Amino acid sequence: MKNLKRVLTVVLFALPLIAAQITYAGEEARKGKNDQDQGVFSIRGKVVDSETGSPLVFASVAVKETNVATVTNIDGEFLIKIPEADNSKNLEISFLGYKNKVIPIFQLKNDGFKNVIQLDPAPIPIKEIIVRPLDPEEIVRKAISNIGKNYEDKPNLMTAFYRETIRKNRTYVSIGEAAVEIFKAPYNNDLRFDGGRIYKGRKGSDVSKMDTVLFKLQGGPVSVLQLDIVKNTESIFTMDAMKYYDYSIKSVIEIDNKPHYVIDFIQKPSVDFPLFMGSFFIETGTYALTEAEFGFNLSDKEAVSSIFIKKKPLGMEVTPEVATYRTKYREQDGKLHFIYSRAEVKFKVNWKKKLFNTYYTTMSEIAITDRTDQEVIRIPSKDRIKYTDVFTEKVDAFTDPEFWGDYNVIEPDQSIESAIRRLSRKLKFSDRTDL
Repeated sequence: MKNLKRVLTVVLFALPLIAAQITYAGEEARKGKNDQDQGVFSIRGKVVDSETGSPLVFASVAVKETNVATVTNIDGEFLIKIPEADNSKNLEISFLGYKNKVIPIFQLKNDGFKNVIQLDPAPIPIKEIIVRPLDPEEIVRKAISNIGKNYEDKPNLMTAFYRETIRKNRTYVSIGEAAVEIFKAPYNNDLRFDGGRIYKGRKGSDVSKMDTVLFKLQGGPVSVLQLDIVKNTESIFTMDAMKYYDYSIKSVIEIDNKPHYVIDFIQKPSVDFPLFMGSFFIETGTYALTEAEFGFNLSDKEAVSSIFIKKKPLGMEVTPEVATYRTKYREQDGKLHFIYSRAEVKFKVNWKKKLFNTYYTTMSEIAITDRTDQEVIRIPSKDRIKYTDVFTEKVDAFTDPEFWGDYNVIEPDQSIESAIRRLSRKLKFSDRTDL
């Protein structure tokens, strides 16, 4: 008799209070028209450091004066579809610590040619910015106090691409992705509830590679939306949360052609429950938080495990090994908008009667690729993705290689791409054997 699969359910984000890409070339994309009908062309590129040639991961790529945007993947590569009507506009690429590069779109090659775009480092000596002693806590207080002024004050309807993966050791055993519609509430009042629904999604998985454990990732797109820490994370970016952290000024760097304080934070030694540590990137003029990189304090493994793990089989020990998060915002028309978040959590799984440990690594990310503040309505509650949902139970399997149709998809890194092909072949073979 075959072993029954026992369920291990985890969440990517530890606290309820806190917690490949796609772009979208206008409403016509929803109607299933092809590129020729839409008058859309594709630009493919790779963003690298001009001095070392190293890829710049999660760099922002946007069509200036429009809402079309995306980010590079872990190989520094991007693919973005642009309406012919915007051919006269410019493509702007930005990355923290580098000078922005603006390129007229008509100068870029298309038809599958990969444009290599080099960004120049933009070091800023801290003494050029700090002309008097600065209190890092005061900088954070000003950033929190200016949220209502710096961030979007109107509700937005956003289009986004979501992807989640699960790796067992080094092998991908589950991949899911979806185009998602998001209602984003304004930042300047009490109406802070964001909601999302799946527009189109697919999945692939190889349950046979999971031993006797069926690993489930809870939360899906809702979880990574919670990483909008300006709005959601009461345990990291509020006046009340500040009493739990020590702050220091690490440096000053350039982001989007503007100097930013890099404020490091770490929970105080006297705090006896696990919180976060990381860096805030705060613009020196407006005190706007434009990026954040942080991780969960894993020093108390037992306490952290009880927070992450929602369900596990008897006889299994599950220990979080890594928990890192990233959040980005984009300024447009004087207001900042949430554009990207990513979470990666690694667990060590140990059975009491087994000699070797197994490691599971989960990744979840969402990229905002289009938005509008016109005729925005909230998503009905019956259609919203819930925090308790398992995303891969909400979508169908990989079957059609042309699944995304006219959506503008940034190809995943090579390892995920090969895993998708493998899982797709496995599903097709299973379908044939069931006939």
